[in-house]
Order: sequence, then C-alpha cells, then structure tokens
Amino acid sequence: MKQGLSLRVSQHLALTPQLQQSIRLLQLSTLELSQEVEQMLDDNPFLELTLEEAPREEFGLDKADAPARDDDIDTEGAAEFSPSSPAPDSASATSESEPAATSESDTPDWDGDGSNEVVPDDGEWGGEAPASRNNLSGDDQMDATDLARGQESLQSHLHRQALSLRLSPEDSAALRFLIESLNDDGYLEDSFEELARGLAGDDLEQVEELVHRFTVAMNLLQHLEPVGVGARNLSECLSLQLKALAGAGAGPDDPCHAALAICRQPIDLLARRDVKRLAQLCGESEARIKAAIGLITRLEPKPGRRFVDVERNIVVPDVLVTRIARNGQPKFRVMLNPEVMPRLRVHDIYAGALKSHKGEGHQALQQRLQEARWFIKNIQQRFDTILRVSNAIVERQKSFFVHGELAMRPLVLREIADELGLHESTISRVTTAKYMATPYGTFELKYFFGSALGTETGGNASSTAVRALIRQFVASENLKKPLSDSQISDMLKEQGIECARRTVAKYREALRIAPANLRKAL
Repeated sequence: MKQGLSLRVSQHLALTPQLQQSIRLLQLSTLELSQEVEQMLDDNPFLELTLEEAPREEFGLDKADAPARDDDIDTEGAAEFSPSSPAPDSASATSESEPAATSESDTPDWDGDGSNEVVPDDGEWGGEAPASRNNLSGDDQMDATDLARGQESLQSHLHRQALSLRLSPEDSAALRFLIESLNDDGYLEDSFEELARGLAGDDLEQVEELVHRFTVAMNLLQHLEPVGVGARNLSECLSLQLKALAGAGAGPDDPCHAALAICRQPIDLLARRDVKRLAQLCGESEARIKAAIGLITRLEPKPGRRFVDVERNIVVPDVLVTRIARNGQPKFRVMLNPEVMPRLRVHDIYAGALKSHKGEGHQALQQRLQEARWFIKNIQQRFDTILRVSNAIVERQKSFFVHGELAMRPLVLREIADELGLHESTISRVTTAKYMATPYGTFELKYFFGSALGTETGGNASSTAVRALIRQFVASENLKKPLSDSQISDMLKEQGIECARRTVAKYREALRIAPANLRKAL
C-alpha cells in the first residue's frame, strides 16, 4: 500500500462554550436558574451577589428590550434593563441554527471572551429589588416545603389512635405492620397471605398464625379514623363508610341500605350510573337507587387523601404584565420580574488582585474570571430574550389581555420567531417553564400559543378560545340534560367555528370535563 498526503477543505460550525452555556441557561426554569447561580457562586470565586444597584453590563442583544411595534405596549417599566450599547450578534444565544457542539477538548476555553474592552466596569445588572434568597434566612421564616412536611401523615395519625387500644404485644405488632403496609390512599393492596409469607417464609404454621393476627388487626384498623381506611378495594371502602352512617340511627327508608346493596354489585355499574340495571339487581326502585347513588357520591373514595404530603409548587412569574390607563385606551406595561433576576457582579477585589499578580496559576485564574463575566452576560441575554418574546406575545394577544381567553387568537411559534428574527427552537426554549403574570392570572408562555380552527367567514379561531367556549357551554348546561359532544359541536358551528365531534371530545378531556352521562344529575 502506497502512502501519501492529501489536502481537503471542509466547513463545519461549532458552538463555543459561551454559546453552549447561553443556550442551556435559556431553557432553564426560574428554579433551575437559581440552582445554577448558586452552583456557580460556589465554584467561581470571582462571582458574587450584590444588593447594591450598579450599572448594567454593556453587552447584550441590540434589540433586547425594544418595545413591540404596537404603540399599545408600554415597556417603560423595563427601561432600566435596556442595554446601553449594542453587542455583536456572534455571541447571541438565540442563533438561527443550533448544531451539535464540537470541541477539541472537554475543558471549555474562556480565553479572549469578556475582556476588559468588552466589559469595562464588571458592574452588576438587574432590577431594583434585592436578589431572591433562601426563605430560611430569618429565624421566624420557614420554607414552603418545610411547612408541607410538617403535615401529619396517615400512618402517624393511625399510630396515635392505636396507642389508646389495650392490645397484646402480638396484636399491637400486627396492627402496626398493617398500618405501615397501607398505601397513600389508605388501602391495603397486599393480601394477608402475601404479607404473612413475606414475614414467615415457607413456615405454613406460622403463616396461618400471622393471617389470624392480621384478621384481628384489620378489624381494629377499620374502626379507626378516617372511616374507610384499611379497605382492600373501592367497594369495601364505600361499604365501611356507609355502615358507619347506617349505624348512626338510620331508619329503614334511609338510602344507606340501598347504597350498601349497590356496593355489593359490580363497581362498573355504579361508574356508568346504570340506574335500571342496579335497580333490578338490588330489588329497589329507581328513585331509591338514585338517592343511594347521590349518597355514595358524597363519600370519600380515598380516605388517606387529606394526609398525603402533596408537593407544593409555587409558580413565580418571570414577566409581569400590568394594565395602565392612558387616554381611556387599554395599555399594558411589560416588564421582567426583578425578584427572579439574580444580581451578579465580578468580585472587584479579586479581579484587581489578579491584574497585579502574574505568578503561577495566573492563566487558570484569568480563565475563571472570563468565565464569571460570560456567565453574567449569558444570564443578561436570557432575560433579554424572554422580554422580547413576551413583548411580541402581548402585542399579538392584546385581545386576550382586554377581553379574556375567549378572545385568544391563534398563534404558533413560527410567527414569533419570524417577527424577532430568532430560530423556532429558541422560542420553544423561551416559552417552556417561563410564566407571565397577567390581569387574568399567571400562565406559562406556551399558554398563549394555540392552533387555528377554521370559521365560516374564512378566518381562524384559536383552540384556546374554543376550549374556553366549551367550558362556558358546559357550565351553563341543564344538569338534567347535559350537552353531548355532538351538541357542543353543533353549538360551535352556530358560532361560526368548524369543530368536529372528535375534536370537541379531545378538548373536553383536556379540560377534565366528564362525558354527558356522568354529568347528568340524578
């Protein structure tokens, strides 16, 4: 084989570490960004939080805070965030194309970026409010998660009641074991035999003894509060609650007796509200079956629900939209929420010491300094892009901010991307897990985007507005004759909106609205 040299010319596009970081920061939520900032503060000694107001970094998007074209959008409240001078587009995180990153080494190279010529003052940027800090800074303040964890669990509630029972050590241990075997809803999913085999293995005599102990303990457990706890299935849970009601002096005509008969039938008949079939199986009149079903609907199908430690997610908006009065016309001010904007700056003392120090390790420290400067710049660009997109959304959906969701217009990501000169994937990153506080509530930015449905006039109606219209129809329907999906489709056609029955069913399920047969009042 003959060896030789050849020369080949090719082109490829690589993302710099700065641009990779900018894209990653753009798609982070507010909570994730806060964690990223905390991590960077721990890793980089040149970065620090400040509570003092300082000049904004002199770089960013050249049109980052430019107001939307419509004069009705007022961005005076965000003027303090506008960049003082335009920046080159090469460092923008919102590039038109976003290929896979390639690098000759795994270590990011920050040399030459964020130099003193680009960042003359290393100043902090942000709004007027102090940085959002941990709620545990004061002795009398508690985090929302700590408050949630302070709630008593179902097991603790049952154990506390079991202390008042005079039981033998064996029965007390069996009762404690069953309590710990309950799921979050208060049900015992495993059979006594399975629980016993898990403790005794293949010893049949001991298994039988444990099954007997569990049977006695189950009778005790099902008499504890909340009523219905310890049931093996939904029918047993409802029956326990009905027996407790029937034992409270109920007469022969009380619907509890018919309700107990219903619970002994296949549960799917109750789910379908098949009154005629249940009346035949239970030997009761349809009137009594309807009254019994009405009683069952007031019971608690999940006794342990109120003890579940539900994760509390507090949504903090990234953008604030407020309505202002100007010449009697509706105007809106769009501004970033200063509470979610980290106020960062380069540590002046450390940066000054590095300039005068040229000894060992100077190059590594210089790279960390450039990394801190670029981190500040990328966070600034992140909020710049969020504000630009928010301005464009408010301009396009101005009718929503005036009249509500029924006036929502169809909008897709491509329209905003074309208007701002950004890539569609960038708009997708910006609108994911970012929230806007409006006069009608707090919504994710993706909420303002919806597909279009045709109308008789040749125009388009937003799917969001159609869902709101369906919710309005259902809220005003006659409960004795609820609207079917076909009837709702016909009512939408009367409004000039072409919406098929299947589409209505899909929107109804998305709104978590039950079908007509389950909404019907008995």
